Amino acid sequence: MKKVIVTVTNDLSTDQRVDKSCRTLSDMGFSVLLVGRRLPGSLELTGRPYTTKRMKLLFRRGPLFYAEYNIRLLWLLITHRCHLIVANDLDTLPAGFLAHRLKRVPLVYDSHEFYTETPELVNRPFVQGIWERIEAFIFPRLTDIITVNGSIAGLYEEKYHKKLHVVRNIPRRLKEEKRYSRAELGLPEDRKIILLQGAGINIQRGAEEAIEAVRHCENVLLLIIGSGDVIGKLKEKAEQSDYRDRVMFLPKMPYEEMMRYTRLADIGLTLDKDTNINYRYSLPNKLFDYIHARIPVLASRLPEIASIVEDYDIGMITENHKPEHIALKLKEMLGDQELTSRWKKNLDKAAEALCWEKEELTLKEVYQKYV
Repeated sequence: MKKVIVTVTNDLSTDQRVDKSCRTLSDMGFSVLLVGRRLPGSLELTGRPYTTKRMKLLFRRGPLFYAEYNIRLLWLLITHRCHLIVANDLDTLPAGFLAHRLKRVPLVYDSHEFYTETPELVNRPFVQGIWERIEAFIFPRLTDIITVNGSIAGLYEEKYHKKLHVVRNIPRRLKEEKRYSRAELGLPEDRKIILLQGAGINIQRGAEEAIEAVRHCENVLLLIIGSGDVIGKLKEKAEQSDYRDRVMFLPKMPYEEMMRYTRLADIGLTLDKDTNINYRYSLPNKLFDYIHARIPVLASRLPEIASIVEDYDIGMITENHKPEHIALKLKEMLGDQELTSRWKKNLDKAAEALCWEKEELTLKEVYQKYV
């Protein structure tokens, strides 16, 4: 059995894309080791058909973190027997590439975003320049490169003249399980629930406007599930009298548990703003989670997201981020039962078409040569 080492810089607990990829590799007959890091609030990992290792690091962010992580990762890759390395995102690629050259082990690169244009880098030209030089040195020397949608693949292909494989981050078909009631999960039964979920509820992702929008809606609750750098500010705002009892927060949780709540919502929000290349061409997990939970979507007009919402006719697009405009869209969606009925039927078709069982076929084609 050939061994593959898969590398990420996160704590493994909520990275659904990497978990699905590791399960696919395991199903293909690989012995899989997934390597990440342990954080103070990391959730425990259970029920995975592959091995995991989370490193405790001295540094949690900044250049010292990336240096420490890649040095320790390089040592692990050199000292562990493996037949394939899979590096996820640019921040794990230096160690993966060095180990690939030193050990002459094949390397596959999976880029989850257009990394050098992330919000964390676009306003820091010096740091951005370092990552761009790392990417420019390694990228042309790679053989198999995977990314998350056609738009980002096109950007990389134009920049480096390399052909990429596209594997979108789409969930597996939901298994039949007990359907929890709102009462069992502590949710109100007499209000419409507007849902925003994700592990990256950060600035410029529309969360602030979503809270302001519900102030203009009657008999609704905004449910926010997950984590991100604006959660603290959102909670402060939600404590103000105009918003109190209109917003509920739940922490990040295992995927199966989160989807119990998702299924009970009336509308799912994905409101990222077109403030940088990475957001412009994003295709977030939550869009597909909403589809598989069969809840209509209100989305911002970003090309990859709007294409799916409009092509499958499963919700509405908001043309701007003014809270009053978002509120009008929400009222329109909640007040039209004929539309809701049509969207529900279309969500069944979308969920059947957009599932990991079909998406992973491309991934299997990539990895088949390494079995």
